[in-house]
Amino acid sequence: MNTSTPWHLTAALALALSLAACGDRDTAAPTAPASPAPSPAPAPPPAPSTDQWIGQWNGPEGTFVRITGGNGHYDVTVQNLDGPRTFVGMAVGDAIEFERDGKQEVLRASNGEQTGMKWLAGKKDCLKVRTGEGYCRD
Repeated sequence: MNTSTPWHLTAALALALSLAACGDRDTAAPTAPASPAPSPAPAPPPAPSTDQWIGQWNGPEGTFVRITGGNGHYDVTVQNLDGPRTFVGMAVGDAIEFERDGKQEVLRASNGEQTGMKWLAGKKDCLKVRTGEGYCRD
């Protein structure tokens, strides 16, 4: 009796094994390692509280202070009896500092009584440079 395997069975077995071996391999192209996600951009700092003062604040007899700009950098126009003059102001804490006639001035939140000006008494929303110089929102 012939115990040898016919050649076509041997060939079929070899073909099946080679196909099985090919199917186990990962045929996908290698991929680059994932790069870490970029860090989110830092949030901008909040606007200073003095940005709420932008606009015009009126004093007695046609005087006013007008604040323009924002983000802590301002043009401060002061209209007094001699006319308007504009100064560069910067937020410092809860105030705006500016230089006028070689002197450092500070514009702060106030009320009418704190300005020391009888024309502004009773007003609640005011700014004061010094006693005797104040401006309020009408």
